[in-house]
Amino acid sequence: MASDDQKKVLVLNSGSSSLKYEVFLMPNRESLGKGLVERIGEAKGYLTQTSPKGSIRIDEHFPDHKHAMLRVGQALVDQLKGILGSIDEIEAIGHRVVHGGERFASSVRIDEAVVKALEDNIELAPLHNPANLTGIAEAEQLWPGVPQVAVFDTAFHQTMSPTAYLYGLPRELYDKYRIRRYGFHGTSHRFVANRALELLGRRAENTNLITCHLGNGASITAIECGRSIDTSMGFTPLEGLMMGTRSGDFDPAILGFLAERGYSSQDLTTMINKKSGLLGLSGISNDLRDLEAAAEKGNRNAIEALDVYAHRVRQYIGAYMAELVKVDAIVFTGGVGQHGVKMRERICHRLENIGIMMDYEANRDDGSGEGAVSQPYSPTAILVIPTNEELQIAMDAYGILFAGA
Repeated sequence: MASDDQKKVLVLNSGSSSLKYEVFLMPNRESLGKGLVERIGEAKGYLTQTSPKGSIRIDEHFPDHKHAMLRVGQALVDQLKGILGSIDEIEAIGHRVVHGGERFASSVRIDEAVVKALEDNIELAPLHNPANLTGIAEAEQLWPGVPQVAVFDTAFHQTMSPTAYLYGLPRELYDKYRIRRYGFHGTSHRFVANRALELLGRRAENTNLITCHLGNGASITAIECGRSIDTSMGFTPLEGLMMGTRSGDFDPAILGFLAERGYSSQDLTTMINKKSGLLGLSGISNDLRDLEAAAEKGNRNAIEALDVYAHRVRQYIGAYMAELVKVDAIVFTGGVGQHGVKMRERICHRLENIGIMMDYEANRDDGSGEGAVSQPYSPTAILVIPTNEELQIAMDAYGILFAGA
């Protein structure tokens, strides 16, 4: 049972066909257990939950998020393997919300005005914001009166200047449709940046970082004195680095060229989002491990795909070093950033040309932990830091609702 100054915070990530959740005891930052509902709306879905008391798996039809949330509530208080003794133990709910547009530069307590703003931003994230709103509504039904907080993927990047977020397109497209660079993965970049400051024993006010969130989705952010000043993802998460199945940057005239040859708008959208990147270039897989195994056997397509991936990351690192003037640390996180030992080597090898020195032995011995993989004499540290967006959401919810109480 939590003491008076401790609160149990439920973190929800409601996707179009999934519902991810985790319960934290705050401010201890202790995870009490987590779960996932997958394939909502399909013929057969499942719920999995793990906690110190054991694991639960439920295979059944989850017709909608309302049913999924009800089953989550039941799993949380399961008599044998539940996370909570009572549903009423939840005192705050934090939601991952993909798009806050230009309205939100920080996490906020959810009220009617916030819900209206999220509805207004649906056109900017048509696949994500509706699901996020559904999660908020269903949580209110299950936990009426419990305060809820929205934590936005885009908020951290709202400190970018027009120099960084405007495109070289007619101004009317920004004025009328809000077409600009928004950036994503902001919660992850913020979490690892703050952790990097702790590891380095530095203050944000005199520290510049480049944070690399590398996974199936990937982005890089330039952080100057604690503020995002540039990031690789743009109006959508498609821009920037080559990713698992997303193309990243390419000449947009290619789309017109292909359209003239019979490709439909839907064909092109599917291709650049789901059939490109590591998968499309290699013709093998979007999984780095599969490509590295193929590369070891001499597969040329796999080798080239890995080299292109590393090349694109280095390009952005170089560009952001020019913008930041000095860089105190480069941070690797995300599935590839944390576990991709060989990919980190591919990326950092040529960075020696600008004085950034990796300790290759430390990098190989790093495993999946946390710490420095640079030489002690390197003027720019290279850090590996596991991200924890769920914990950051719990921290934001607790900070907004209780820290000042």
